[in-house]
Amino acid sequence: MSDAGLLFRQFLRDPTRVATVTASSPALVAAMLAPLDLDGDPVVVELGAGTGRVTDGLVERLGGRGRHVAIELDPTLAARLARRHPGVTVVPGNAADLPALLRGLGIDRVDGISSLLPWVAWARAPIAGLAASVLAPEGVLAQVSLLPTAWMPPARRQLAAVRGAFRTVDVRGPVWGNLPPARVLAARGPL
Repeated sequence: MSDAGLLFRQFLRDPTRVATVTASSPALVAAMLAPLDLDGDPVVVELGAGTGRVTDGLVERLGGRGRHVAIELDPTLAARLARRHPGVTVVPGNAADLPALLRGLGIDRVDGISSLLPWVAWARAPIAGLAASVLAPEGVLAQVSLLPTAWMPPARRQLAAVRGAFRTVDVRGPVWGNLPPARVLAARGPL
C-alpha cells in the first residue's frame, strides 16, 4: 500500500492518532529542516513521524552521522517506518512521554526536534515544555502549524506555549507548496 493510502486508512481508523490525510510536501520538509543545526553528529528527534517524509529528509541530510530518533504514536505507521529506515531508532510511543522515552534510549539532551504533532497532542500534554526540557541550550524545536487554522484558539494556544518555553520563536513561512499551506515555528533557547 502506498504511503498516501496507508495514511488515509490510519486517519479513518483513528483521527486523534493520525491528524492528517496528506503527507508533508518536499517544501514543508525543507522548511522544517532549515532551522535545525544538522552539522557534526547531532541527536535529532522527530515527534509524529507518520509515514516518514521528514524522516527521509533527515536521513538524507544526516548521511549516517549523529543519532536520529523518530517517535510515532500509531503502531502501524511506526512499524512501517522502522522497516523503511533501519538506521533510525523508531519508537512507537507517545510524545507526552518524551523525557522518559529518551532516557530509555540513554539520551539526556538532543540538538533538534522536528514536530508534526497535532493540536490534540498539545492539548493532552505540555509539548513545548517537554521539548524544552530535553533540548540542549542551543537546541531548536521546529513545529509545523497549519496556516488556514492559525487564527483558531488551539493554534494560538500552541504558539503561546512555544513562546512560554523558549527565549525566541521565529514564525517561518508560509509554505504554500504544502496541502494545506503551513508555517514552521522555529523555537530556540529552551527556558
